[in-house]
Amino acid sequence: MKPKLLTTLQTYSLALFLADLGAGVTVAMVALPLSMAIAIASGATPGVGLITAVVGGVLISALGGSRVQIGGPTGAFIVVVAGVIAAHGFDGLVLATLMAGAILLLAGLLRAGSLIRYVPEPVINGFTIGIAVIIATSQVKDALGLQLDSVPADFLEKLPALWAVRNTLDPAALTVAVATMAAIVLLRRAFPRFPGLIVAVALGSVLGHALGGVETIGDRFGDLPDHLPVPHLPQITLDRLTELLPSALVIAFLAGIESLLSAMVADRMIGGAHRPNAEIIAQGAANIGSALMGGLPATGAIARTATNVRAGGKTPVAGIVHALAILMAMMLAAPLAAHLAMPTLAGLLILTAWNMSEPGRWASYLQDRRADQVLLGLTLVLTVMTDLTVAIGVGVALGLALRLRRRSVDPADWTPPER
Repeated sequence: MKPKLLTTLQTYSLALFLADLGAGVTVAMVALPLSMAIAIASGATPGVGLITAVVGGVLISALGGSRVQIGGPTGAFIVVVAGVIAAHGFDGLVLATLMAGAILLLAGLLRAGSLIRYVPEPVINGFTIGIAVIIATSQVKDALGLQLDSVPADFLEKLPALWAVRNTLDPAALTVAVATMAAIVLLRRAFPRFPGLIVAVALGSVLGHALGGVETIGDRFGDLPDHLPVPHLPQITLDRLTELLPSALVIAFLAGIESLLSAMVADRMIGGAHRPNAEIIAQGAANIGSALMGGLPATGAIARTATNVRAGGKTPVAGIVHALAILMAMMLAAPLAAHLAMPTLAGLLILTAWNMSEPGRWASYLQDRRADQVLLGLTLVLTVMTDLTVAIGVGVALGLALRLRRRSVDPADWTPPER
């Protein structure tokens, strides 16, 4: 359970530091707008996303079991976080995140990191696609500039509500959202190593200012924080702990799954091997630290980790540099970030949702066993129509039952989703 940072520092050099420095700054430019967009979509303020990226990023890299893992807020948590905030308030989310951190610490100490292989792949794919659907539909309002006070959380209520205000569509907002998405895709294909995401979001915001009337982060949320808050504990009572335990378990489960999947993808890219129990302990520490700072749940981020590898990151120092670079941006450029247009962030999250769903793998799902197809579809539908807790519980239970039924059959190769 020794952190990879301690291992890599034994042979650290100036050349490694320069590689980590360049990669860390590159990832920070990707993580900066994405962290704010995830926080906004979760029902929190954009500054909370930045705080999570800084605190979670430092602790996951410093204590984790992967050489190149990048931590922070991720899209997978949007649905859970938004639900907890709606039901229990932001203070309830902070306490649930604190509890999840403690659960993860205990899981790591009990060496539960290797248990990921027992979670059926169709369940992971099903709730990932379901989360992507929810994220994308939650951004329709800002992407189209619709005049709607609040978007209903329930999917079946959300669609009629959006359709009812279709006549309020703002062509300027739609133009900005589409232009931002096009710029992200084009820059990513033309310059895959260049942090084109921050450039696309900035250009989209400039376009929004030129068109006029497009809502910005500052218009909705005011000024962004330019420093980290003082750590503080949320209100803790026995009734509150009992009430929030289901949410804490879901957050812990998602954090563990997402971080270990990300570490496995990173292993493939660098030809390495992560330490799963150290990674789980790092996730626990990161969520406790984020909660004490009033942040969101944090976990390993697959897309940002892949960006780190492609940018030349070699050791956990790159992840620490990424977090410190975001902190510097908060301190020096918070007023500029307030001018980012809301449709640009909506477009960014719609693309993030599309990538999360892994459209390139849809055809392969049709080649799976019929039972696996049903399991994926059931988990997807339950995620979208009911509740993520129900979807995960039912999916894992049915998946394990199917595995027991097939115990005489050689298991299929398990491949982590590269979203």
